[in-house]
Amino acid sequence: MSSDDFAIRIENVDKCFQVYESPARRLKQFVMPKIDRKLGKEARIYHQDFWALKDVSFNLPRGQTMGIVGQNGSGKSTLLQIIAGTLTPTAGNVAVNGRVAALLELGAGFNSDFTGLENVYLNASLLGLSKEETENKLDDILSFADIGDFINSPVRSYSSGMLVRLAFAVQAQIDPEILIVDEALAVGDAKFQAKCFSRLKRLKQDGTSILFVSHATEQIVTHCDSALLLDHGVVQVQGSPNDVVNRYLDVLFGKKNGSSIRKDQDDKLEKAVSREVQIRDRESKSNLSPGSFSSLLTGEYSERPNYNPSEYRWGDRAAELIDFYICQDGEDYPSTVTPGKELTLAIKVKFRDVVVRPIFGFAIKTKEGVTIYNTNSEWQSVDLVDVAEIDTEMVVSVTLPMMVYEGDFFISVGIASSSLDGEIIPHDRRYDSIHLAVGPVKSFTGLANLNARINFETE
Repeated sequence: MSSDDFAIRIENVDKCFQVYESPARRLKQFVMPKIDRKLGKEARIYHQDFWALKDVSFNLPRGQTMGIVGQNGSGKSTLLQIIAGTLTPTAGNVAVNGRVAALLELGAGFNSDFTGLENVYLNASLLGLSKEETENKLDDILSFADIGDFINSPVRSYSSGMLVRLAFAVQAQIDPEILIVDEALAVGDAKFQAKCFSRLKRLKQDGTSILFVSHATEQIVTHCDSALLLDHGVVQVQGSPNDVVNRYLDVLFGKKNGSSIRKDQDDKLEKAVSREVQIRDRESKSNLSPGSFSSLLTGEYSERPNYNPSEYRWGDRAAELIDFYICQDGEDYPSTVTPGKELTLAIKVKFRDVVVRPIFGFAIKTKEGVTIYNTNSEWQSVDLVDVAEIDTEMVVSVTLPMMVYEGDFFISVGIASSSLDGEIIPHDRRYDSIHLAVGPVKSFTGLANLNARINFETE
């Protein structure tokens, strides 16, 4: 592709901030190195370097939407500010082809003493619109913001929701070639967010390139063509939104120190489980697996007909999901699932280490990665076992009514436990590991059957 095919091209961008412990050290950094150089000495350094971005590279094609995810402090906002031109990179090249509208911080570019209406004109002029062009779009801006008579009040009196309404209305209604949105929609209510995403969809259809930052993974999967994961200023992965979101969840929950996990489990075992409970669990080792499924779960997870080899798997493997079984209406591992009929899923778990009060969970997603349903044993108040000891096994079964629309769906399953401070410890999570092809449905369209009933009356 030529450079004209890209709205944004980022090449090997670094950003370093100088961090000072005190204002005195900042003053010394300004004065002392000059004195040192005049005296022929090596210049002293009174700051520490903090690298917010390291060798970041990516391209955003015209007319596409890219999502950026990462933990707080990963460099997302720094990257967006560099693209918007409010920060300069320490090294690397940034090429932006087109007029940029950026919604980076609440109230950015607004004067708190001006009224909302005055700030509309101010913001629009900063974006390159003339007064006449702004007046032509004013009705659309005010209608979108929908803040009523507050438009004539100083913005310092606005709530955070009103502020983002007005800011987004200005940025989105000017038909930018590139739109950058950084978590700003999180403060809006559901109706406003729906309006915003409808507007983003229309902008994209009109050729606007969108860079979208959000911690809401469902929004990334639903609205983006591609995604990028930043962690400690480094690009960890970029590609399809679903793959990137899975890696993001890995960064959030999966990277734990093995020895600390074991220590936490040991402490929890000692403090939270009585001697009587331990004895009871030892006596019931052979009864952990329900007999109705044990004889059917003697194979390998990856060899089952419905297994998806493109699954994403992670965890510390203190417990492992080693086999699964599916049946519906007397058919084992059905190639096509009949909607509306119960489907049974059984999962075999093997414990490689002591796990206290394990939690089993599962989710069903569309092939695009949108979650339809997600639950776990803790939410349903199902106590699997107090203590699962080394080399024991158990089988967890789930009954699903399959009230979904026709098409391809994927089941994600996981086994985890909770630390003393309530943090979830993932042991084995297998995302999108089981494929379900649901047959034709003639009674509705959408994602799930809500069993609506249409009635009528005559007079």
